[in-house]
Amino acid sequence: MAQKASIATGGGGARPVRVWVDGCFDMMHFGHANALRQARAMGDYLVVGVHSDAEIERNKGPCVMKEEERYAAVAACKWVDEVVRDAPYVTTLEILDEHNIDFVLHGDDITTAADGTDCYQLVKDAGRYREFKRTVGISTTELVGRMLLLTRDHHIRGTRAAGSPMQGVDQEAVTNFSQGSKPAAALTGIAHYLSTTKKIIQFSSGREPQPGDRVVYVDGAFDLFHTGHIEFFKRARELGDYLLVGVHDDQTVNAVKGGNFPVMNLQERVLGVLQCRYVDEVIIGAPYSVTKDVLEDVYHVDVVVHGASDHHADIDGTDPYALPKARGIYREIEHPGLGLTTTAIIERIVENRQVYIERQARKAKKAVAEAEAEQREKEVRAALHA
Repeated sequence: MAQKASIATGGGGARPVRVWVDGCFDMMHFGHANALRQARAMGDYLVVGVHSDAEIERNKGPCVMKEEERYAAVAACKWVDEVVRDAPYVTTLEILDEHNIDFVLHGDDITTAADGTDCYQLVKDAGRYREFKRTVGISTTELVGRMLLLTRDHHIRGTRAAGSPMQGVDQEAVTNFSQGSKPAAALTGIAHYLSTTKKIIQFSSGREPQPGDRVVYVDGAFDLFHTGHIEFFKRARELGDYLLVGVHDDQTVNAVKGGNFPVMNLQERVLGVLQCRYVDEVIIGAPYSVTKDVLEDVYHVDVVVHGASDHHADIDGTDPYALPKARGIYREIEHPGLGLTTTAIIERIVENRQVYIERQARKAKKAVAEAEAEQREKEVRAALHA
């Protein structure tokens, strides 16, 4: 387990340790959040450098999420103290000194720039590099793969006209994508990550509402957690003192939305919600319709909030918010992220599928080279300690 760093002062005490993590944070998922959680535990103040779209394009190809969306997603993670925009892809001592950073933290794998050099070699040589354990079973590349391999009409209820941008990838594209990468079949299903109670506890705030606190309840799938969700949570939280989030299970989401929804499984979606700084607690597998149990048995809910957009009826055709509406505690709110949805993210990928197929192939080749470099580095370390 990674240990917390400390910096001695001239007076014999220790001063707060400022640590740095950088990355693309494209389609910010719980693997990113877990890295930031571990990094924050290794220092006292976490500064996160986020690369610009142009910097990422030069080194690894196009991002799914736009620059401002990625900055906002990282800033909303509850373990992040500060975000530095347009951070260099190759971490320099100058950027660290500019922000008074003591140590750079990164997962136990190698990341290389476009020319194949280790992005952290400079800070490694300076003795300012530390590692934590990377999260296995989730990556942006894997998520993009799941969406690339979805077939036509899998993202929207009802029919779509032939030739629509939501049509899936043909077999040739699937074959091209799978060459040199993970088997295509491994990327078509919903998630391979299995959470544990320990991981949920690590992500949870553990805070209970205090007497007199106004409890706000929201619910949804929260698939491919994005800035639209974040903006919604932020404004819902402003209506009270404690935000309780109901996350629907996979079967419920699929029954209501159809096709291949959800892209991420329940465990992945719960962790994505829990890492958000505006969320206090989650109901795992919440019912699609807001029931008396939801309103009274977990905590006493004072207000139920939904975004100012259409919502699907329950599978029996009833209004899922009928009870809170009858009680006069239902509210709808506008927020800047209404235009960004899980479907919109999928459309970005499917509409530009050839670009992303080529990106996936490049990243697969790059991953092999990085894995070989990582193995060589481990062998060198072992030889030095022999």
